[in-house]
Amino acid sequence: MAAGLAACAQVCLGSQTLDRVVASIGDEAITASEVEQEYRFERFLDGQWPPPPPDAAALASAREHLTYQAVLAREENPGPAEKAASEKDAAARLAELRKDYGAPETFQHALAELGMSEPDLLARLAQQELVLRFIDQRLRPAASPSDEDVAAYYRSTFAPEFQRKNHGAAPPPLSEVEAQIRKVLVETRINQLLDEWIGELQPSDRVRVHSF
Repeated sequence: MAAGLAACAQVCLGSQTLDRVVASIGDEAITASEVEQEYRFERFLDGQWPPPPPDAAALASAREHLTYQAVLAREENPGPAEKAASEKDAAARLAELRKDYGAPETFQHALAELGMSEPDLLARLAQQELVLRFIDQRLRPAASPSDEDVAAYYRSTFAPEFQRKNHGAAPPPLSEVEAQIRKVLVETRINQLLDEWIGELQPSDRVRVHSF
């Protein structure tokens, strides 16, 4: 018994040294290994497998994503309908992931290297969908651009970019690309509103970021 406890203590102490806390939300800790796993998970979803070694910026981004998820998880309170819809969307994403990896054995090999089972992956995807739905419901109503915003983006960004990529060719009329521009502006505005909202929530959630 004593020998077992001593061995456990050595393992625990070693893990505390190696798996340091790099962020905290109240009493909830985010460790370096969780950030590295989040980085690997994001690369897996992007089809970048095996993942390239992460640099400091990639790890900082993964840490931010985990922090956002933890803060928003404290705010959301999904009902049965939202959970069912998120599980359905997660299943569709899983099917698309399998296609992205081509051969089934390639997908299964990458998933095994990631250290996840298909039920684990489906649960993570469903949680992501819940967060995305929560963000969309909360922020999209305030993110709709005005007609003036759309026209300004067309003049200042879309048309010059189109001409640069197409050797000076005339851009399509605004009426043909308005829906595309509105989508870009909505997503950009939602990201801005999300950053502002997270910034407002962080003090109450006692968010702290530590060095790697």
